[in-house]
Amino acid sequence: MAAQKKVISPRELQLTGALRQLGGHARNIELAEMLSVSEETIRRTIKSLSKLGIVERNHGVVRLLEEQGEIGFFQRLGAFTNEKLKVAKTLSALVPNGATVFLDVGSTTVFVAEALRGKRNLLVVTNSMNVAHKLLEHNGNRVFVLGGEMRKDEMGTFGFVAEAQARRYTYDNAILSPDGLDSKFGFQYQSAVESELASVVVERSSSTTVAMVHQKFETTGPHQSFEPQSVDQLVTDAAPGKKLAASLARWEIKTFVDPE
Repeated sequence: MAAQKKVISPRELQLTGALRQLGGHARNIELAEMLSVSEETIRRTIKSLSKLGIVERNHGVVRLLEEQGEIGFFQRLGAFTNEKLKVAKTLSALVPNGATVFLDVGSTTVFVAEALRGKRNLLVVTNSMNVAHKLLEHNGNRVFVLGGEMRKDEMGTFGFVAEAQARRYTYDNAILSPDGLDSKFGFQYQSAVESELASVVVERSSSTTVAMVHQKFETTGPHQSFEPQSVDQLVTDAAPGKKLAASLARWEIKTFVDPE
């Protein structure tokens, strides 16, 4: 099976993130110290990633095999893993058992989906294959995947079919992960089809929550869908700067920051 079709675990994501921080290659003992786990855990994780073609082992050194060209979905998953874990932990506390939620294809929402596995009887609507896999038939959860055109770089579905099906639900909470947040214009997307689907979902949701690592603050994109005033909550790992905080207050967006 091709690596991009496998949903890798949080431990595997952490290890690939650690490898990037160490320049793309490291010894087992370095990774064990960095992640505060045993070398045996590192060896098992490396073996799994090696089978997927994500890393290679050679004379005691593990090396990350990066894709050429555009950064792929799994590369984004492996970036800022600690920050995404914090966001997911904080956000999961805001979702009650039995809620109807939408989760998009963002890499942060994969971490959110993992954190939501502790919830019960959720009705989950998503256009993300990875989110669906995390929550399917777990703790009484029901998962509905939107149809539409499949995009390999996002591992999700988009287009008019996805948008039409998204309109057939009403959501207690739409959980979205835009590509950027600008203090003047609000939440931004790099992709027009992502932007359009997000707009549809926000219109059908009682509450909208943005899950975002602080590295996306004051970054822009060419597409904006929903107005920032339509967002109720921003869940992040670090407090916004003064200028952005003022904009969030003006838009009446409540900010939740990981307390640790």
